Order: sequence, then structure tokens, then C-alpha cells
Amino acid sequence: MTRLHLSICCLLVIISCMSIGYAQDGPRKILKKVPVQYPLVLKMKGIGGTVRLKVFIKPDGFVRDTEVLGGSAILAERAQKSVSQWKFSPASSETTIEVAVVFDPAAKPEN
Repeated sequence: MTRLHLSICCLLVIISCMSIGYAQDGPRKILKKVPVQYPLVLKMKGIGGTVRLKVFIKPDGFVRDTEVLGGSAILAERAQKSVSQWKFSPASSETTIEVAVVFDPAAKPEN
């Protein structure tokens, strides 16, 4: 029984070290955020929603690609165009994050 406990403890230590190493890069900070162009016709009609994107970020912080995970097709196109121009903090390797872009017809435009 002692050997089993020792093996389990060693395994837990190895797993915890792996997660500490993974957390060092952490979430990528947005350095440059290009505002999303809200389609005027949709805004005037009160049509909004949330577009979820998977964003693939290169080590240098530039966006390599985006993938739509959910939301209106028309709004998704605008969200992808904007997020593709964002710049993130550098990291040691390519990372993937999820971003939610909210289109709120009642919100004031960003300047």
C-alpha cells in the first residue's frame, strides 16, 4: 500500500508541475483593439447579438486566423474583420483564445 501512495503522490506532483508551467504564459493581453463596425441598418432596426470567435494568435502577437463559434453570419463577418486586426502581447508559442464580440444596438459608438 505504501508504494501505491508514493506512486500517486509522485504522479500528482508531476501533474501540478505541468499545470504551473502551462499557466506561465497565461492569457494574452490585448495591446491593440480595432473597433467593430456595426452594420448601420441592423443597428437602426435594433438587431444585435453576440458573436463568439476562436482566435489563433501567433507568438509575435498578431492574429493568424479566426473561426466563428456562434452568432449571426452578418455580425460574424464584421467581428472577424475587426478581431483579425487586433494585436496581442507576445508569447513563447501560438495560442488560441475565445472572444465574445457583443453587438448592442443601444450602446454608444466607440471613439
